[in-house]
Amino acid sequence: MKALIVIDMQNDFIDGALGTKEAVAIVPRVKQKIEEYQKRGDKIIFTRDTHRSDYLERHEGKMLPIPHCIYGTDGWMIPETLDVPDCRYIDKDTFGWPFWGNNNTLSVFEPDMEIVGLCTDICVVSNALILRSMYPECDITVDASCCAGTTPEKHMAALEVMKSCQINIINE
Repeated sequence: MKALIVIDMQNDFIDGALGTKEAVAIVPRVKQKIEEYQKRGDKIIFTRDTHRSDYLERHEGKMLPIPHCIYGTDGWMIPETLDVPDCRYIDKDTFGWPFWGNNNTLSVFEPDMEIVGLCTDICVVSNALILRSMYPECDITVDASCCAGTTPEKHMAALEVMKSCQINIINE
């Protein structure tokens, strides 16, 4: 059994406030990947970038003054085409989720994890490195064809960083 971790596939990152054509292009591949995991009965975990009305007053908002993924808005939502009933959702207010091992979130992963989502150079790489640190003996894979960065160049740079940290990069 494997775990698929879908990072921040939210409207604001796909075609909203911070959307890109590359993000729009990966949606069908991410949907296909989710369906593969569903058919096998594997775990599927979604993260959601979650900000509040005070976003612009916080450190991230000062560095990136574009309100996005504000809790409860359409931009915060995962598109219906990707949403999976009965899976786990983790709302995070920062790039990486620092409590992957907390008993209140997810303390036990299958020996194999696969990561897909947005943005490769921010939240995907952050979560991949946290998971690598917390689960050093797990096989962690990132499917580059199911990820997009803030730019194509930053996407490629993040993939290289993850490779350097013994994360498997595939491009199905």
